[in-house]
Amino acid sequence: MTKRIFQQARWNEKLLFELGSEGERGMLIPPFETEAGGRAENSVPESMRRQNPPHLPEISQVETLRHFLRLSQETLGAGLVADFGMATSTVKYNPPVNEQLARDARLAELHPLQDERTVQGLLEVMYRLERFLQEISGLDRVSLQPRGGSQAIYANVSMVRAFHARRGETQRDEFITTIFSHPSDAAAPNVAGCKVITLYPEESGYPGLGALKAVLSERTAGLIVTNPDDTGIFNPRIREFTDLVHAAGGLCVYDQANANGLLGVLRAREAGFDACQFNLHKTFSTPHASGGPGAGASCVTEALAPFLPAPTVEFDGEKYYLDHDRPDSIGKIGSFYGVTANFLRAYAWIMSMGADGLREAANLAVLNNNYLLKKVLEIPGVTAPYQPNQPRLDQVRYSWTELLQETGLKITDISNRSADLGMHFFFSHHPYVVSDPATLEPTESYSRRDIDTYVSSWAQIADEARTQPELVRSAPHNAPIHQMSDPTYLTDPEKWSPTWRAYRKKHSE
Repeated sequence: MTKRIFQQARWNEKLLFELGSEGERGMLIPPFETEAGGRAENSVPESMRRQNPPHLPEISQVETLRHFLRLSQETLGAGLVADFGMATSTVKYNPPVNEQLARDARLAELHPLQDERTVQGLLEVMYRLERFLQEISGLDRVSLQPRGGSQAIYANVSMVRAFHARRGETQRDEFITTIFSHPSDAAAPNVAGCKVITLYPEESGYPGLGALKAVLSERTAGLIVTNPDDTGIFNPRIREFTDLVHAAGGLCVYDQANANGLLGVLRAREAGFDACQFNLHKTFSTPHASGGPGAGASCVTEALAPFLPAPTVEFDGEKYYLDHDRPDSIGKIGSFYGVTANFLRAYAWIMSMGADGLREAANLAVLNNNYLLKKVLEIPGVTAPYQPNQPRLDQVRYSWTELLQETGLKITDISNRSADLGMHFFFSHHPYVVSDPATLEPTESYSRRDIDTYVSSWAQIADEARTQPELVRSAPHNAPIHQMSDPTYLTDPEKWSPTWRAYRKKHSE
């Protein structure tokens, strides 16, 4: 296998505010006059006018272009498609034609406060996208208001709580999840004021039915799980789990962030779920964008539909409109419509794929993942805990513990060396039940050649860890930025806590 030779650009680039010079301009904006005549700024009340001009960079267009070009050269990746998929987040190919659609002025220049009559096209896209997601999930209604997967999970939890409250069962305040479900599946009920019960896996990789039965009670509000979970293991007995929860009076919420291998294969309704969420910025080929702008979709049964975030998009046979008259709604989850550019991207992608194309994408994602699993397990020092010899769905959480024990090199060392080879290396989010984890998801976007190249890079690093450990320990060498001189700030709550609540929680631990 031919190794990629990689040397990333390195610029001593200053901040944009440090470039340019006083009085330098990229363009001059002519004074704007009102229809009645006079300067527009004079129509702003005196109390609302700036006392000082905004502190903006004073820089030419050419220098601005050079600045951002240099920054792009220091970025590892190719903009619309990463070097390899980050599992539990499904980084896949985003077709440029959909980017062109999303940037069309007829969408990009709309204002969220426009009259509904002037945005019929956008409302139609939203309405039709919701119908697609209803069919894909098997559920009855959809809200696109959440800004991402975690917010959609929170919306679903809130609707489950509202459902029980409407029935007078306010004592139902416990949600059951599993340790390998996404952390948001525990966080959302916790934020909503509920108790979270976490189930741990048996040798099969998923919890046993006995463990679930032991925690069910009259306080059970619901079950909320990712399946396949974040290790890539699919629980084939999931319908037995949901049936048990329903028998105890609870509802079931499906975190379908990891739906890439299930499109056209399994629907939430057939698995016994009352609600699910999709991440449009993952499964439906819209930009992941390193944390934003995402777009979530909350799908529910008819029983939960009255509690959907308001407003909902409706169609009366002639026009599309927003329905604000929803007395049982949990209220707004996000401002205005949501991430409309991602709605259009997802809609276009589903339209271009069709039902057969969605299923083919799922089949290819599973095929790629299991080929990758076979090749990775040929590398000495890397294992796949839980069902190592069984096919996985669309991702696998690997462990580098054996290599650590042999060489003393940590997962962060492996990650840093990967950057030298022009590769993204993704170790995994918490909880670290799998030690020294690295989670990969090739999706359907990558060829066999891509996978072989990636695996050969891992094999090279594993060999270097044994023969040239200092080369790996001191990496990266070919990236624009070397190792952090002081990485301890990552665990210092005084330096990273975004809120006082987060500081106190972290500090108390």
